[in-house]
Amino acid sequence: MALARHRKGVVLTTTRYQNGCVVLSKNGSGDAVWFFRWYEMQADGERIRRKKRIGTLDQYKNKAAAERAATWFRLAINSGKRNELSNTVTMSQLVAHFRERELADLGEDGRAYSTRDRYESTLNAWIEPRWGKTRIDEIKAPMVEGWLRDLRCKPRRSKNQALRPKVKASDMKRLAPGTKAKIRNLMSVLYNHAIRWGLLEFNPICGPVKGSGVRQSSKRERVPDILEVEEIQKIVAKLDLRERVLLFLDMASGLRRGELAGLKWMDFDFDTLDANVQRSIVDQVVGRCKTEASQKRIPLDEHTAKDLMAWYQVTPFRKPEDFVFATTSNRAGKKRGKQPIWLSTVMRYHIQPVVKELGINKQVSWHTFRRTYSTLLQTNREGVKVVQELLRHGSAKVTLDIYAQAQMPAKREAQRKVVVMMRTEAVQSAALGA
Repeated sequence: MALARHRKGVVLTTTRYQNGCVVLSKNGSGDAVWFFRWYEMQADGERIRRKKRIGTLDQYKNKAAAERAATWFRLAINSGKRNELSNTVTMSQLVAHFRERELADLGEDGRAYSTRDRYESTLNAWIEPRWGKTRIDEIKAPMVEGWLRDLRCKPRRSKNQALRPKVKASDMKRLAPGTKAKIRNLMSVLYNHAIRWGLLEFNPICGPVKGSGVRQSSKRERVPDILEVEEIQKIVAKLDLRERVLLFLDMASGLRRGELAGLKWMDFDFDTLDANVQRSIVDQVVGRCKTEASQKRIPLDEHTAKDLMAWYQVTPFRKPEDFVFATTSNRAGKKRGKQPIWLSTVMRYHIQPVVKELGINKQVSWHTFRRTYSTLLQTNREGVKVVQELLRHGSAKVTLDIYAQAQMPAKREAQRKVVVMMRTEAVQSAALGA
């Protein structure tokens, strides 16, 4: 707040820090809304009362939450210039504001639960512990780059341990490049948030020009495994009905794990042989699908439809609104039949043991089936647009660059054709054979 003093017709002001206040009042529509109020001193010494809307009572359930959200306004009214404001804001304050504005559950208008959960994990595990007390204007690209280079995996804590075991840093495995790239990208998102709110003018993580920001490769440590057709057949032959239906439904449709868990009987039309993908479930939280392209109807082949009908005859949960793979475990208590099974549990205790028993030395997950589906479509020389639509990707670039892989027989045949064209003995042999 500024106190005015008059001396010989000249108005002098003495500026001091002001906290303002957070109040709850009703707006014109009768809704309860939190406001931040403060005084602003004019050039002539007159004090004018100002207020800024923080959010509704539904967004901020109590005054403590509203006070945290008001931190940003409090910083703004006590700093007249952008540079002065950036000199006072720490990374923890920026993260707190980002949480209030971007990580709140806004339904269809906000980020998906899986994205919010992943962001929270990265913020809590990596960004806040290292940069929380640092002013955001002090963080430079080389500092972040050096920090990422030395990051190592944290030791896992077993169920019987109260604390994480102490392990020498040199004995810990380095963090995967892909994980480091995700940490860098989230830091860039935080700085873009600061720019959007008028706190900074540029993002040091990506830099003002190409190559001037944080350089961090996202190269894979290993190529994802793809199953051969014979391996799929061997695995299927060893599975029980539920797991077999899950595998075939995933393999023949390219559904993501969350979409597979979220299927309900009312999503299927057995007359037209197709299914409507409407929801995705992550950690038993129902949300929307990953992209708009993900919410397209998918074809259903007659064999998979037959397996589904066989499962329908066995499962006790057959109502249209029931989940296709609802949990039947008594351990679920009141949630028995009201939520889907944990697919990670199915993979760990029912599918991966079969893979190991068959001697298939590959890392198999639900995503392996989706990648295999994409690769087999490419092997069958299906059009790029067809493959993209079946996988429900927003871009064909993702389909070709990330998911699809060429199988060895196809690569060998392509190589043989080129060799025949180049090598003299191969050309002569081909001519004699003709």
